Amino acid sequence: MKKQEIIEKHRKYLFSCVANYYEEPLVVEHAKGSCVYDIEGREYLDFFGGIVTISVGHCNEKVTGAIQQQTNKLQHLSTLYPNEPHVRLAEKLAEITPGRLQKSFFTNSGTEANETAVLVAQLHTKCQDVIALRHSYSGRSHLAMSLTANSAWRLNLTPMPGIHHIPNAYCYRCPFGLTYPSCNLKCAKDIEEAIQTATTGRIAAFLAEPIQGIGGIITPPKEYFKEVVAIVRKYGGLFICDEVQTGWGRTGGKMFGIEHWGVEPDIMTFAKGMANGVPIGATIATPEVADSMKGMSISTFGGNPVTSAASLATIQVIEEENLVENARVMGQRLREGLEALKQKYPLIGDVRGMGLMQGLELVGENKRPDAGAVKRLFERTKANGLLIGRGGLMGNVIRIAPPLNVTRDHIDQALKTLDQSFAQMGL
Repeated sequence: MKKQEIIEKHRKYLFSCVANYYEEPLVVEHAKGSCVYDIEGREYLDFFGGIVTISVGHCNEKVTGAIQQQTNKLQHLSTLYPNEPHVRLAEKLAEITPGRLQKSFFTNSGTEANETAVLVAQLHTKCQDVIALRHSYSGRSHLAMSLTANSAWRLNLTPMPGIHHIPNAYCYRCPFGLTYPSCNLKCAKDIEEAIQTATTGRIAAFLAEPIQGIGGIITPPKEYFKEVVAIVRKYGGLFICDEVQTGWGRTGGKMFGIEHWGVEPDIMTFAKGMANGVPIGATIATPEVADSMKGMSISTFGGNPVTSAASLATIQVIEEENLVENARVMGQRLREGLEALKQKYPLIGDVRGMGLMQGLELVGENKRPDAGAVKRLFERTKANGLLIGRGGLMGNVIRIAPPLNVTRDHIDQALKTLDQSFAQMGL
């Protein structure tokens, strides 16, 4: 099909909520490594990676080879029958995740993984109340949208009962009007009053991303999670760490984001970069928590042989090619370049993130969120051959997340293109 025909059929046959970036949608025909190519053959440097999903480059031969090999051998049976890739992946997760996490339940997405995490926490604690953070995103099911605290992603529904949202660690726009570190981590300590006033005094869990992705790359101070998790456990709750976007070396120097904060979760969830674009999700918990989920429960496609093989291959590439360290080194180079752009363009109010998960908050006078500037920049970067993402409650945050095996040359190219695009906006 031609480009325009694809765009027209997309509008005609897909839900209108399945939105596209750009005034003229980009119709992608193929991809390789850090680049994608549109249907007319034009090359774009991909610095958003399928919404923080492409970990080891588009169409990585080791991953696609593992998928092909497994598809030719055993494609699907369901978890009613044990199979080697499924068990090997569960064993690998137990080996590389922090603390006492050991037993896994596989699904098809981060939404399902977070659903599973909340369910098992409620079963284990025999309590229903869950604390989440403002600006968070947890998925698109009823429960996941109830956990989400961003109106643009909640659609028109009545939230499920028992979900409570507390202020996040948004230092650039502190909800308490304070300044770190003199704030004494008011945002973390606030959870205790929330528990005391909005619950029975006991909770099932606290669910949080180490770095909020869709929320706008909001990165808490180094002491935040130790403070808040200690309070959570004081009131009988479990810590669910949502690593859907921050996992698999994305934050640089550590395999999982929460490891930067030195806290061991009771439950951890994954998806996205776990299999380099193949749909998979996972929930891992300590043995005693996992064993609280009794009775019959199944995910028909969760952890099937093909997705398990893809995930194992992705993890193998990350480990063998030392991509966690590459994310740290290239992430530092990227961050230095973004900080330099901040000094050059007053439109950039804040630069934040870790490793290869970086954000730029665009603002007007008095830190006014400027979502319009993001839209204009998007059109310029696309025209200049660079793909980036956006987020934030007000839609004014640029999200940057290239593959973990991104090269020095591609980092420099992206920074040059961003500089060119800002300049073309007349700033």
